[in-house]
Amino acid sequence: MNPAPQQAEAKADGKKTLTVAVAQSVDSLSPFLAQRLLSTSIHRLTYEYLTNYDAKDNHAIPAFAEKWEPSADKLTWTYTIRSNSKWSDGKKATAEDAAWTFNKIMSKEGTATANSNFVTNFKKVTAPSPTKLVIELKKPQSTMAALDVPIVPKHVWEKVDDISKFNNDKDFPVVGNGPFILTDFKVDQYVKLKANKDFWRGAPKFDELVFKTYKDQDAAVAALKKGEVSFVAGQPALTPAQANGLKGESDIKVNNGPGRRFFALATNPGARTLDGKKFGDGHPALLDKRVRQALFLSVDRKAIVDKVFQGNAVEGAGYIPPRFSDYAWKPSADQELRYDPKRAAALLDEAGYKKKGGKRVGKDGKPLDFRILCHATDPNDKAIGKYLKEWWGDLGIGLKVNCLDDVSVPWYAGEYDLAFDGWSVNPDPDFVLGIHTCAALPEKAKESAATDNFICDKKFDALYDKQLAEYDPAKRVDLVKQMQSRLYDSGYMNVIAYPNAVEAYRTDQIKSITTMPTAAGNIYGQDGYWSWWSAVPASGKSSSDGGSSTGVIIGIAVAAVVLAGGGVLIALRRRSTAEDRE
Repeated sequence: MNPAPQQAEAKADGKKTLTVAVAQSVDSLSPFLAQRLLSTSIHRLTYEYLTNYDAKDNHAIPAFAEKWEPSADKLTWTYTIRSNSKWSDGKKATAEDAAWTFNKIMSKEGTATANSNFVTNFKKVTAPSPTKLVIELKKPQSTMAALDVPIVPKHVWEKVDDISKFNNDKDFPVVGNGPFILTDFKVDQYVKLKANKDFWRGAPKFDELVFKTYKDQDAAVAALKKGEVSFVAGQPALTPAQANGLKGESDIKVNNGPGRRFFALATNPGARTLDGKKFGDGHPALLDKRVRQALFLSVDRKAIVDKVFQGNAVEGAGYIPPRFSDYAWKPSADQELRYDPKRAAALLDEAGYKKKGGKRVGKDGKPLDFRILCHATDPNDKAIGKYLKEWWGDLGIGLKVNCLDDVSVPWYAGEYDLAFDGWSVNPDPDFVLGIHTCAALPEKAKESAATDNFICDKKFDALYDKQLAEYDPAKRVDLVKQMQSRLYDSGYMNVIAYPNAVEAYRTDQIKSITTMPTAAGNIYGQDGYWSWWSAVPASGKSSSDGGSSTGVIIGIAVAAVVLAGGGVLIALRRRSTAEDRE
């Protein structure tokens, strides 16, 4: 029998706390530097963005900007900034804060790591008045209702000496204007936030929100059973065994909805800087498309979905999960790299890697051996790594599975051959496509950058530029699908599966909470802040009979707002904000 849960119970001071178990580490609390899902989710909670996204259908709705409209030629956008938003230190939040934020990213003074792709097409950003922001573009841009950049307080950040080295973790509480205020942080222990009682949309129902780090996912699940945490999502989801073990528990609800992530294999295409200087030690054999495709032809996606995810995933194909049906793409029958070990072996022979004594050997006489980066906190990486060793071993290829707590160091250094890769994709795919453009490459070797995997392909870039400037939704969808086809054929990325969002929470601590999309979606890592902002504390008594759910009770309906002035762009889907390298 579980002890009485304490986290959501009223404390001596009457406060209600919602504790979320997380496996991922914070890479930075700076909105200019952070890329991981946990970090960007925290920024969603602590800073306002120009727009937000309706929890029901993802259309753009007001946030820091009340409305937005383009000029006739679509080269100038004017945003009306709300007058009722203020920073947590009491100062008024204005258009000047937004202009300063965008201009600082445009300056590239060590500020372009996280959000540079949003501003590459910006010509000039000004704030003619406290409630007017004007963005002038070099050419039309179809994502202007989806600029997912946290707006920071100018009066605080202009005092920072070197933003490229500032992690925003020195002075607490951190000044923000979102629904929560960041109050404390300890590396790999916790992030604490308190409700912003003055938030313009209304204060959260919980007084305190805590993200508590558990490197051991089973320990996090055990903490949920004991009532020590209110919610657990895993890394990035609960395993089938963990989810099944929770379904019979009283006062625990399992949410299993379509995921917004993809799980992929990435190959090192040859790490390089923006000006073409090569670095790293990626295996030269992977520069041959035939070798890359041979590896992917010997990956049984169906077996991974059935045996590792145990059905809690959809077999992979294109770069964008089927949850986003407008942009989801599948290869044609002739194009598909389906499981075919014989064809894989033939490609390796053709590429000059013949089998000798059970091992593939190159023309230099060296055996074909690869390394793959693996996240130590993700059990799926380890499980799939075992299958790859077996399948590729049958082909005569050796594989070392290198599991690390932090894969970003060798990744940024280009010191890997393959890697388990995954990003949270949003309804507008612009961001996750942009991380594969040449412009996303690092300026200097081994430094963090917007690139995911050092891919640089001029034809892909040309398609990217076209989709960014395309205002016709149907034409833009077609361009995005062409980009996915190009990426698929290159063999640099192999999307194995789209995992479900499998997570769980205690119903005696959380009475109700909003999923996104509301009909059937995820709670952790949303495109907005709806889950934690909407969460209603339970009385402490059971409010559920346990079991699983594919559509968690909606705590607060988010009103759909239709704005004049945005034209067709308001209906366009958004680009990503909560991407994560891990």
